[in-house]
Amino acid sequence: MNSTHQIFRPLIPAACVSFRRLSTSKLLPSPRPKALKHRHLSLQTTQNSKWAVRLSLLDQSPPKSKPKVDVDRLVDFLYEDLVHLFDDQGIDRTAYDERVKFRDPITKHDTITGYLLNISFLKIVFTPKFQLHWVKQTGPYEITTRWTMVMKFIPLPWKPELVFTGTSVMGINPETGKFCSHVDFWDSIKTNDYFSVEGLLDVFKQLRFYKTPDLETPKYEILKRTANYEVRKYSPFIVVEGSVDKLSGSAGFNDVTGYIFGKNSKMEKIPMTTPVFTEASDAEFSKVSIKICLPLEKDISSLPDPNQETIRLKKVEGGTAAVLKFSGKPTEEIVREKEKELRSSLIRDGLKLKNGCLLARYNDPGRTKSFVMRNEVLIWLEEFTLD
Repeated sequence: MNSTHQIFRPLIPAACVSFRRLSTSKLLPSPRPKALKHRHLSLQTTQNSKWAVRLSLLDQSPPKSKPKVDVDRLVDFLYEDLVHLFDDQGIDRTAYDERVKFRDPITKHDTITGYLLNISFLKIVFTPKFQLHWVKQTGPYEITTRWTMVMKFIPLPWKPELVFTGTSVMGINPETGKFCSHVDFWDSIKTNDYFSVEGLLDVFKQLRFYKTPDLETPKYEILKRTANYEVRKYSPFIVVEGSVDKLSGSAGFNDVTGYIFGKNSKMEKIPMTTPVFTEASDAEFSKVSIKICLPLEKDISSLPDPNQETIRLKKVEGGTAAVLKFSGKPTEEIVREKEKELRSSLIRDGLKLKNGCLLARYNDPGRTKSFVMRNEVLIWLEEFTLD
């Protein structure tokens, strides 16, 4: 669910003003600006300063006096500051009121000190990686950010990966020019209120155990995670591939692995990677290929030629794909069922899809219990806008 369709309930003192827009189409486009030269932003203004504030009769009555807040500078500031949320530098606490209201579906704090302690706790327990996608002004005294956070839960032996994507709505105190509220909305749940049972369940279901080999995989960044699928942007990668007759099964596997085990023009052994892809290039699954990814440092021009005519090297240009994860043995029937489930979710959400799909298998089926196998169905997207 798109969080910008929710009405922001006041959590803040009267001096802190934040208005929620009713439609994402009203978000003001804001390309990433150049980084500020100075880290510490002076948030107080003088009487002679000239400030431009976008006002709407639907949002508020005319102000009694000229606002003191340069929202554009705060947007620039957040682009520079939020990337340090979980590193040793940390965010600049002077940009926040001491009484700042922080809320997400499972956490709340009412002071900047409590907010910073929560960040420190996450750094120790989850080792989070935070990616800022964009920052936009969405109200006279409101800025919205979009982000991805990927965390590993260190206390559990298998260190499960938790992924959250969403938006943060940050209210600005017009009297101080500082942030006085920060409310998070997750893409993966509908009930984002604190204390959300749905939010807790979303956390717990990500703690499940998948057996994933410690091998190199194609590089991607997670753009969005919903309740039903994940959207990833893949970087280009090289594969060795051959033709097979179905998505599941082991047909063709020995031929493509033979290439990396030395059955090539140079008898060169190449490190194994994961996953093994099988791809149907059309809607009827009539043309299927099996692919093994080659190490990322390899260049297709320097790789040895395959010995078999049925095996070929190919560069996959990457792109944006929607992904559905599942466990168990990926039989042909199950894979087709998962592909239909994913495709239905994407069409319902208004996304434009390419024909065909990929099955990604991360485990050796002969050595892995089926209930902990990690599998994924991927569908390439024609286009995707991260709003």
